Amino acid sequence: MNIQDLYQQFLRKLSAISDAKALEELRNEYVGRKRGVITALLKELPKLAPEERRAAGAQINEFKELVEQSLEHKQQELEKPAATPVVDWTLPGTGYALGGIHPITLVRQKIENIFQSMGYAVVEGPEVETDDYNFTALNFPPEHPARDTQDTFFVDRKDDQDKNLLLRTHTSPVQIRTMLQYPPPVRVLCPGRVYRKDEIDATHSPIFHQIEGLVVDEHITFADLKGTLLYFLQQLFSSDVELSFRPTFFPFTEPSADVSVSCIFCKKKGCSICKQSGWIEILGSGMVHPNVLENVGYDSEKYTGFAFGLGLDRVAILMYGIPDIRYFFQNDVRFLSQFRVMP
Repeated sequence: MNIQDLYQQFLRKLSAISDAKALEELRNEYVGRKRGVITALLKELPKLAPEERRAAGAQINEFKELVEQSLEHKQQELEKPAATPVVDWTLPGTGYALGGIHPITLVRQKIENIFQSMGYAVVEGPEVETDDYNFTALNFPPEHPARDTQDTFFVDRKDDQDKNLLLRTHTSPVQIRTMLQYPPPVRVLCPGRVYRKDEIDATHSPIFHQIEGLVVDEHITFADLKGTLLYFLQQLFSSDVELSFRPTFFPFTEPSADVSVSCIFCKKKGCSICKQSGWIEILGSGMVHPNVLENVGYDSEKYTGFAFGLGLDRVAILMYGIPDIRYFFQNDVRFLSQFRVMP
């Protein structure tokens, strides 16, 4: 290797140096008195012819001088204190993007807080359920239209044992699982995602959110249901909210009732939100059907209970004036940033 190649090799090693210890090792490697590269070159001079010796010696000395100068420059560079950055205090501050809580989560947390203050436990369950938990245990007859593939997402499985798996159509299976696991008294709240085949538009989605409540104990009556829902909805909306109960049918409750609240926007005067009726339907409810209690091993002669359920999406739409349910699933930062909770 000639001297020019040695110098280029030295420069590559020098450029990789970042601390004084490595620099000292490089110095010993090239200009060390005993085993340095330059010392080794000088020891080879006597082997050259007299006419070549003078030119080679001059090249070696020039190489040594360049190496020493480069080492000295690198040492000064390492010893030089880091420059303090100049700050222009007149420039505007740098903004930081803050995350926000999704409106569905905000509504869910508010409802959970209300019921936890009344002694309810919050429980969850799987979103992929069996037909038994989703329908049979809840007193749905075999011919009920909800079991049809036009309304429910069934999960295809190769083994016959799991052929009845489906995406849950409500969070009621969580109530069944809870009652199978615990004896009365039971007081639980069951939130979660549910799935039903539906066309996507401003008010419908195949994925939506529910929250259901269940109470089972001795001497539970419809009056307990009415008192619970009145307290809950007044805490959720306004202390002057009124309730209206209208008879309806659910397979898992008897008697059953649809519950409406007096319009929180027009105070029953009539507006576009309540369709001039003064009332907004908000949830379904009823007394737990004796068949459901028997299906989970409860004595229906000794225990009674009530259940209710409402859509979190619908409540969020009402509370925040959201015109389109699809906004909940689009992850548009412009939409979500409106619900940022400031400390």
